[in-house]
Amino acid sequence: MLSTLQSVEWTVDSRARARRITEQFRQEFGGEPALWARAPGRVDLMGSHTDYNLGFVLTLPISKDTWIAARPREDDLVRMRSMNLSAADEFHLGQIDRADDAKWRNYIRGVPAILRQEGLALKGCDAIVHSTVPLESGLSSSAALECALATVFEALGGWRLLPQRKAQLCQRAENEFAGVNCGILDQYSACLGLDGCALLLDCRNLSTRTVHIAENIHVVICNTMSRRRLSGGEYAQRRAECEQGAAILGVKALRDLAPGDLAAGRHQLSDTVARRCEFIVAESARVELLAQALSGDDRKAVAALCAGSFAGAKDLYEIVSPAMETMMACMLGAPGVLGARQAGAGFGGCMVALVDAAQTSAFRASVIDSYSRSTQKAPEIWPVTGARGAEAFHL
Repeated sequence: MLSTLQSVEWTVDSRARARRITEQFRQEFGGEPALWARAPGRVDLMGSHTDYNLGFVLTLPISKDTWIAARPREDDLVRMRSMNLSAADEFHLGQIDRADDAKWRNYIRGVPAILRQEGLALKGCDAIVHSTVPLESGLSSSAALECALATVFEALGGWRLLPQRKAQLCQRAENEFAGVNCGILDQYSACLGLDGCALLLDCRNLSTRTVHIAENIHVVICNTMSRRRLSGGEYAQRRAECEQGAAILGVKALRDLAPGDLAAGRHQLSDTVARRCEFIVAESARVELLAQALSGDDRKAVAALCAGSFAGAKDLYEIVSPAMETMMACMLGAPGVLGARQAGAGFGGCMVALVDAAQTSAFRASVIDSYSRSTQKAPEIWPVTGARGAEAFHL
């Protein structure tokens, strides 16, 4: 029976998922898993690329999540299998090296490597990973994996980390082992989520505030089915351009600039760097405004803020792909839409719409029809709600 976790909704689908994972565990390792852990993906409702500029983000940890079924070993060997990727890895905790041939293996290895550097006691284990977070879609599948895995080692080792600390260590794993110079948003979302709530994150002091979205507004994720990859040069280039702008303007991070400050110093910047800075300053300011609009059901403000975010992402930050433009047109043409914008880092992947709750089904049907006809690809469309952060549980 369920003993420690209240955030897994034990539906027919979730019970079937648990059975599939258990059966895979038996086939791979024999016997039964001894413990389970989960961590959610996330969608950013406002605040694209603001996290590494130490700004603000409005994030929603979502019900799409990663589960890990594990069993401790008597030695320091870790054997890990992914059901989604048909990938596997084995390594000893006493000697954790980066893998040259597969990024997934570096996510798996990076987490215990960083935990070990912190002096935390680690135990070997056999584990099966299964995720409902679409890969390379802008919904933070990597952070969900990292934070679920850290929770496994936490449970096996008999120690506890504060959620904030767990998020920071998992971010280091992604930076140092997977080679993605990401900010803190994804891991914080995966560790600090709350049922039914969005989180407003201050990326400088890492404080959070819960935001309750009006009941008659639904969050709907729309997957373009066009994958994106953060390890490519475009993401790193955007971050470098922001850091260059901050250095030239004499501030620690773009978070410290007001729009007037940027206007006064714009002549010192190249046109490209100036446009990057303009987007970040405006985007960070939109976060608090959208939080107020969503909690207060201010639909006019929701529409304007989302439109401004997408326009800036396209024209100033240049992270909008053709597939995203097509999806945006389909979302804005669907019944019930209140606002729509990019999700994640851009360059493809998912987008997010805020939809009148009574018209969610009609919105979904319309987007599937129009996007399929425009691209010959059937999109995946899911309404999502806020989910709890990383936790261990038992069946």
